[in-house]
Amino acid sequence: MKTTRLEAFSNAVIAIAITIMVLEMKVPHGTELSALRPLLPVFTSYLLSFAYLAIYWNNHHHLLQATEQVSGAILWANMHLLFWLSLFPFVTGWLGENRGQWPTVMYGVVLWMAALAYFLLERAIVAQHGGGSVVARAIGRDAKGLASLALYAVAIALAFVVEWAAQLLFVAVALLWFVPDRRIEAVLRG
Repeated sequence: MKTTRLEAFSNAVIAIAITIMVLEMKVPHGTELSALRPLLPVFTSYLLSFAYLAIYWNNHHHLLQATEQVSGAILWANMHLLFWLSLFPFVTGWLGENRGQWPTVMYGVVLWMAALAYFLLERAIVAQHGGGSVVARAIGRDAKGLASLALYAVAIALAFVVEWAAQLLFVAVALLWFVPDRRIEAVLRG
């Protein structure tokens, strides 16, 4: 099977997650600029989650550009990724409305699981296409992906002690990935 249906379905899930997140932001009940102040934590958690979903969408797009055929294992690995991405609206809302230890921990767990799911999707594609494939050559050992998993694990543990430091690590990982992964484009160009 070609990748078109997989990509279209994944695009729809990510778009719906973004839409749900923005609909969770409630309109203030005042006309003064100060009425926006209580929404600042909600907006910042939305902004971070939007950035993460945009990063996943970009990298997923590049990954599927280099994928020639889709197997059942790839379909299930992709569904695993989409499951974790679909939880972004929930943990984003919880973190935005309730700064604290457990919302921060759960936000980190969803980030860690999404990163693991993406890593497993990459591995499923490499298994399907072989070690000499475009995806395998572009990804290599995926040091950036493994570093992200490690930083999320540190952030989750840190959230039990200093939640703002954990949240800062979430931002740092997003900044690490803000420029889309160009490894696949470089290999495709030859």
